[in-house]
Amino acid sequence: MGVVILVAALLSGLVDRMRLPQVALFLALGAVVGPSGLGLVDFALASPVLQSIATLALVLVLFTDAVSVDLRAVRTHARLALLVLGPGTLLTAVLIAVAAGGVLGLPPALAALLGAALASTDPVMVRGLLRGPDLPDDARLALRLESGLNDLVVLPIVLVAMAIQGGPGSGAAAAWGELGLRLLVLGPGAGMVVGFAAVALLEGMRRRVGIRRDYESLYALGVAFAAFAAAEAVHGSGFLAAFAAGLTVAAFDAELCDCFLDYGEATAEMFLLLTFVAFGTSIIWTGLQDLEWRTLTFAAVALGARSLVLWPALARAGLSPRSRRLITWYGPRGLSSLLLVLLPVFAGIAGAERLFAPTALVVLLSVAIHGGALMVSGRGTAAQPAAARPSRERITLDELKALQARGERVILLDVRKDRAWDEADLMAQGAIRMSPDDAPRRAAELALPRHNWLVAYCA
Repeated sequence: MGVVILVAALLSGLVDRMRLPQVALFLALGAVVGPSGLGLVDFALASPVLQSIATLALVLVLFTDAVSVDLRAVRTHARLALLVLGPGTLLTAVLIAVAAGGVLGLPPALAALLGAALASTDPVMVRGLLRGPDLPDDARLALRLESGLNDLVVLPIVLVAMAIQGGPGSGAAAAWGELGLRLLVLGPGAGMVVGFAAVALLEGMRRRVGIRRDYESLYALGVAFAAFAAAEAVHGSGFLAAFAAGLTVAAFDAELCDCFLDYGEATAEMFLLLTFVAFGTSIIWTGLQDLEWRTLTFAAVALGARSLVLWPALARAGLSPRSRRLITWYGPRGLSSLLLVLLPVFAGIAGAERLFAPTALVVLLSVAIHGGALMVSGRGTAAQPAAARPSRERITLDELKALQARGERVILLDVRKDRAWDEADLMAQGAIRMSPDDAPRRAAELALPRHNWLVAYCA
């Protein structure tokens, strides 16, 4: 674990500049420490350690993805969101499920489960593309919406398929009623209650006694884990609860410090890296065993179904040709797919082990194809000198006053969230108001001088 974190930190700048798929790096590290390398670690498919790491990773990914969703953007671009989450996710899942049943010979419930898992766009691999400065705004929005929200579509399918494939009585009316209660009420309900209470308590304690910044950063983890545990305690889905809690926090548009999201995302990324190393020791390479025309045909369908569905669906979405091509092409499969197919394995569902090898093959091919394409497309900007990149630093009020006293040209930007700005009694003199969601684009539209000091404040 220590080596993984050290390597991740030391190589983070190189990975970003080269647009190297981080996933590939840590799968390779797993292979080095695994039985085919140094023989230090080996995780079996049903390993309790792997189950713990994977569960924590999935909880944090679902929560942080949901918290990061801009609900105003979803409402504004509802048609685009419906396209990427409807045809883009549901029809993709159906096509992959049909291929899983027809080509791999899986029973309907397991085929549906595999189709849903492989319809999930991986947020970790998409993040490398979203960080690129040359990505069109509409493509960035569509991919962010899809990677952040499509688990809301596929996770219930996975859970229902698990219930169908599970023990006797799963087809009875009473069992279906219980399943609907757990999926639609108990899990999301527990998550919404925890999310609402968390926001109310945070804002109340801030006003009364204040909260230390370092502990506010830990608060994100507490909300995610409390939502998961609350739902599991009432026999609901903890994963749906974690996602619902994140959406609830996002819906309240609370004034969260950067540390709240930054620490939650950093912790989630740490667990993701550990999970990839655990997969890379041995089990993910099972996808390369027993290669034959059936598995390769299925992998081709799993990787091509999304593009086949989205290309005609986005024809009348009002997107630029380049954005349409990027959205259609870039739908990587990664850790989210692996974690979803592990849920029935951890639950002891009969036949679930058969799903991992084809999923692993699709993920490995996606890392090579989508990750390689990202590296090639990023070569033109990867070597950008440090002087040409914008600098983002924290600055204190005393340092700001010192700059002004020296006669430096300083422009203040008020980037508080809308509710905080509407309720505020004070405003910095001469500050330019701009939304925190599109501050860089708005600054470019206003042609703010690039060589001046741009100082943004959010509280």
